[in-house]
Amino acid sequence: MQDAHGRMLTAKQQIEELSQQSSLFPSRKDEMVDQAFSLLTNSSIRTVGPELIFGRIFEFIGFGKIDNEMFRHLVISRLAFPLSKLKTIDYLFRYQGVTLDIDAVYRFLDKLNNKLKEQVEQISFARTLQVLQGNMSVVFYDMTTLYFEASDEDDLRKTGFSKDGKHQNPQIFIGLLVGLGGYAIAYDIYEGNTYEGHTLIPFIEKMSEKFKLCKPVVIADAGLLSNENIKALEEKGYEYIIGARVKNESEKIKAQILSHFFSDEATICIKKKDVTRLIVNYSSSRSKKDAYNRKRGLSRLEKQIKAGRLTKSNINNKGYNKYLKLNGEISIEIDYEKYNKDQEWDGLKGYITNTKLTDDQVMENYKNLWHIEKAFRMSKTDLRIRPIYHRLRDRIEAHICISFAAYSIYKELERVLFEEKSSLSLKEASELTHNMYQVTYTLPESKHTKNRLLTMDEKQKELYDIAMKNFRVSQR
Repeated sequence: MQDAHGRMLTAKQQIEELSQQSSLFPSRKDEMVDQAFSLLTNSSIRTVGPELIFGRIFEFIGFGKIDNEMFRHLVISRLAFPLSKLKTIDYLFRYQGVTLDIDAVYRFLDKLNNKLKEQVEQISFARTLQVLQGNMSVVFYDMTTLYFEASDEDDLRKTGFSKDGKHQNPQIFIGLLVGLGGYAIAYDIYEGNTYEGHTLIPFIEKMSEKFKLCKPVVIADAGLLSNENIKALEEKGYEYIIGARVKNESEKIKAQILSHFFSDEATICIKKKDVTRLIVNYSSSRSKKDAYNRKRGLSRLEKQIKAGRLTKSNINNKGYNKYLKLNGEISIEIDYEKYNKDQEWDGLKGYITNTKLTDDQVMENYKNLWHIEKAFRMSKTDLRIRPIYHRLRDRIEAHICISFAAYSIYKELERVLFEEKSSLSLKEASELTHNMYQVTYTLPESKHTKNRLLTMDEKQKELYDIAMKNFRVSQR
């Protein structure tokens, strides 16, 4: 972000360029420029890029129907400068001339979730439905951990298993539902000690009823796979594609898999029960990756054993700790036989499904699950949804709601940048908005006040033109 001095220099340069275009009274050019420049103040120059780009998409998607300027400011600030609420208020005042009181912001957050979550989700879903041309035959569900900097627990934030390795921090789980391409549908929040496998059925049922989804194919990763979940999905008439942990299958099925000779990209299908089948695919590139990861995990264990950092508590089935065993009463060593035996599973990937789709279609649909992983990655990095500094449940839920709306806008910008074959990345586009300025001035004789965008560089102009072309909005 440029400081006030930098913006004044930018304005002066712009005025000088404008003055050079005039042939009137050439001897008075310097005087005219000085006079014009003397009329400008810090408040004359504003950063308008976030409003020009993200504000336009905000309106285009339909969030403008939420008649609340506070919500608008917080969402756009989350996209342009994902900061704490205090720093967001400082940014809005210094760079956009918007004055917000921190207590008013917190009062708004206390009320936001109950009032706006439903509306935010409906607007996001409507846009997703439009982008996907009504195709809601497939939905993707996953969960992630959001941790907190505060160390104490409450009724929402609980200490539990963290995918981020922040076991000592209170946390919550967020479940996210997206359509093809990662376009947002809905989300929900769970207590930090919730088992993720118990969230799938209630969430899908709730969202199917809310959005009138006609029994879509549910796609989820292996972490949500359990006999209980599969049975519940089948009883409720859902088709599903779920990642399988092939090494956890019955001895009979494992023997059947290992007896098969797999060439690269070969696939076998094993009937489990009724219409349920297990699809197993082999990939040589996946095999190399699996072998590399196992070797790296083994190397890490060997270093820890040599340093004497492992105890009985480390012997479990978490990650590569499964290769540890107890020798006698106190000696921890590596079970190399178990490590070497795992080699026969390298490159194998399993899928459980009850759909009528072909094996190739099942695998292709499951591959789209990376979009939801990308959604979490974007939310955690670009939008900095974590760590969360709020303590109260209402404010935590409000923070997630604002981030969900911001993600929907981010996805829309990503879509048009791709369609326009732009070389701009999402991160670069966001940063370009930081230095889009507008100068406000009053004509000395007519006293008319005018606004003028300062000349943009080539990339800023590209982003601006893409936004103007693709996000046409009606004036409110």
